[in-house]
Amino acid sequence: MSELEIFNQTDEEIDELETVKSVLNYAIKKEKLENVIFNVIIVDNNYIHVLNRDYRHIDRETDVITFALEDEKDMVVPDGERVLGDIYISIDKAKSQAKEYGHSLLRELTFLAVHGFYHLLGYDHMTKEEEEIMFSKQEEVLHECNIER
Repeated sequence: MSELEIFNQTDEEIDELETVKSVLNYAIKKEKLENVIFNVIIVDNNYIHVLNRDYRHIDRETDVITFALEDEKDMVVPDGERVLGDIYISIDKAKSQAKEYGHSLLRELTFLAVHGFYHLLGYDHMTKEEEEIMFSKQEEVLHECNIER
C-alpha cells in the first residue's frame, strides 16, 4: 500500500488538495507502483525561494521543486518500500501561473504535483526526447482524470 501525504504549510485553505491527492493516487496506479511513499508540501514563494537558492543555487522562487530520495545512493529503506521523496509547490506561483495560462488553480496544482511525481520517478526534461516522454505521461494522467486546460 502506498502512502501519499499532502501538507499545507500556508495559512490559506486550499480546497483543491483533495483532488490533487486523487489524481496522484491515479498516477501511482497507472504506473503500476506499489508501496511508494512520498509527500507534497504546499508552501509560499518565500519558502520555495530559500529552497531553490540553497539546494539548486538559483536565487529566485520557482513553482515546484522535488527532492528525489532515490537519487541518494546511501538511502536505506525497508524491503519492499520505495521512499520517493518530497514535492514542494508554491501556492503563490501556482495562482499566478493559473491566471497567466488562463486555467484554474486546480489545473495548475494538479499539473505541478504530477510533474513533481514524475521527477521523483526519475523522469526529466533536459532534452527534447526526455521532455516528450515526461510531458506525454503528465498530460495523459491529467486528461484521464478530466483535468483540462
